[in-house]
Amino acid sequence: MAQTISSSTIGFPRIGKNREAKKALESFWKGDNSLESLQKTFADLQVEAWTLQKDAGIQLIGLDGTMYDQVLDWVHTMGIIPSRFQGLEGVQRYFAMARGFEDKLAMDMSKFFDTNYHYLVPELDDLSEPQPNFDWFLAKVQSGIQTVGKAAVPIILGPNSLIGLGKGKVDKAGLVKKLVPHYKTLLEKLKGLGVAEVQLHEPILVTPGANKYQASVTESVKELVSVGLPINLVTYYDDIGETYPWVVKLPVQAITLDFAGVPGSAVPCATLDLIQKHGFPSDKRLDAGVIDGRSVWADTGVASAIVGNLINAGVKSLGITSSTTLQHLPIDKSLEKKLPESITGRLAFAVQKLGEIVQTAQVASKLTPGDSKIPAVGNPVANLDQGLFSRPTSFKERRSAQIKTRAFPTTTIGSFPQTTEIRRARLAHKNGKLSDEAYEKEVNEYMQFAIKEQEKLDIDVLVHGEPERSDMVEYFGQKLDGFCFTEHGWVQSYGSRYVRPPVIYGDVKRQSAMTVKEFKYAQDLTKRPVKGMLTGPVTILNWSFPRKDITREAQAFQIALALREEVADLESAGCRVIQVDEPALREGLPLKTERWQPYLAWAVKAFRLSTAVAQNHTQIVTHLCYSDFADILEAIDGLDADVLTIENSRSGNEMVTALADYKYSRDIGPGVYDVHSPIVPTAKFMGDKIKSFMDTGILSGNAEHIWVKPGLRPQDP
Repeated sequence: MAQTISSSTIGFPRIGKNREAKKALESFWKGDNSLESLQKTFADLQVEAWTLQKDAGIQLIGLDGTMYDQVLDWVHTMGIIPSRFQGLEGVQRYFAMARGFEDKLAMDMSKFFDTNYHYLVPELDDLSEPQPNFDWFLAKVQSGIQTVGKAAVPIILGPNSLIGLGKGKVDKAGLVKKLVPHYKTLLEKLKGLGVAEVQLHEPILVTPGANKYQASVTESVKELVSVGLPINLVTYYDDIGETYPWVVKLPVQAITLDFAGVPGSAVPCATLDLIQKHGFPSDKRLDAGVIDGRSVWADTGVASAIVGNLINAGVKSLGITSSTTLQHLPIDKSLEKKLPESITGRLAFAVQKLGEIVQTAQVASKLTPGDSKIPAVGNPVANLDQGLFSRPTSFKERRSAQIKTRAFPTTTIGSFPQTTEIRRARLAHKNGKLSDEAYEKEVNEYMQFAIKEQEKLDIDVLVHGEPERSDMVEYFGQKLDGFCFTEHGWVQSYGSRYVRPPVIYGDVKRQSAMTVKEFKYAQDLTKRPVKGMLTGPVTILNWSFPRKDITREAQAFQIALALREEVADLESAGCRVIQVDEPALREGLPLKTERWQPYLAWAVKAFRLSTAVAQNHTQIVTHLCYSDFADILEAIDGLDADVLTIENSRSGNEMVTALADYKYSRDIGPGVYDVHSPIVPTAKFMGDKIKSFMDTGILSGNAEHIWVKPGLRPQDP
């Protein structure tokens, strides 16, 4: 191409290379740190991030950064404050909305689109009038200008996404209209500061049925453009699908589109197809999100191949950026000192992605129309014997061979509280300060305690308490080939809560038995059945950084085959009840509902592949939590689990009712109380809860098939 192609960013990790943000927040909340110190820490982190991007050669730097959550920032900035917080001000109000204060409950949290990041959900009210306060935002922009000059590009969460992400039975289009004049005022102030352009983030456009936003988005963009400040309309997390024909006609200077989506999905991101079908307007710059912002793996030529296809499609003005904000990645792979070069050489964290953006822009400026093939993604387990996915007999035949139960049999979900002592012992063992024998003694003593306590309570099916596990995914990943673990690969889940997902780098295989030793020890302590406890293949995959060279389906099946061996070994060791948890089953759903079925098909098959080896007399249990599963009941039924346990305790029996209406026919265990509530339930409360299950008509009131259990696993003391 004859022209220079720009490089840009649309977001960057804000936690600091050494988790400075977490430490500053938690110190401030404890009262050990001043507000001034907290604000300085975050200001320094922002400057550090922007400087990193400038030094990498990024030409248009998105001014990202937040003390807690970017959506909460815009609730604060645009002044759509829930009434219970109106009496508070400034930082006190900001953190009260996030964490609660005295009798004021925090705002709800929800997953941000289909990521593992959680945002604060705006509370919407037709009667409230926005009371914007731009001071924090403008101060950040001024700092950005001082740091990177003309490269500074303010990031604005658009009104349609801010309101679309909210909850409340209100006229959302009407609320957007109320906000637009305030957005215009903000743009006028930014124009006065001399910024070259702004990013207007409207990721709501990738959601199903987004055509309903056409009138509102068109009207709001027209109003905002009238200020005379160039606008880059930014979308991410998927293609914009059906909205593409009208979105590209909006009167903005540039449009940023995601070309990666969720790597390895059954239905890939369709952005390139949309451009090849409909074209792209010559009067706009296309900022192509070809550097994968969700994957820790380095680009292998896919980005340049996509750019080549865009040139072939006649795109006249191009920029290069990431497919999403880079906040979903660890900061810098150079911090990893213990991983082998064979792995680190293939990784690219946020800092390395900056280099990929710049390099792709440089390569793209020299590309000419020609043949650009995008590498295919492999599926090395495509030819598995279909008999592996099904148990040999029906549930009715299996149930009669399984453990006999009384009316309303009792169990618990899995882990007992992780005491300070067991955490300390585990850490000491990990660091080589506690011998294998001494650590095993600590674990065994805890299992003795767990079994004894359950027997005292006359629980029917026991658990060993899981004292040996710090995390339900990490524990298994450490015992499977194909997984590696970082030291500094932290990503933000919400606020000061960070997680360090495992990385799947190769074919997954089981090294040896993973849970059999603990099961056998616990089972030898009691005559009652003890459950084998496994994390399901879909949850392990969804809570890890997956490979990019093979499909997610293939990776789930590899994990399932490893778990299948474990199920067989547990069964051989005498285990008659095996629980395979899938709390993240729903989390992997694509944003667009029309793409759900291919995902659910392989997710269900992965679960069945891991469990169908069980003989008739072995009861397979699965646990689902926190989610509304009413719209995927067919998939849940398809798991063919002998017992389905659900959280339920917070949801007013909605899921029990849905299962009853569906005529669900296998055993069910709805939660009778919320383990996270400080309120200890009375026997009457739980009895009333059980009666309410029966009132739904679930299982025709067959009490031997309705299990009584808490809503979730009580992990903390």
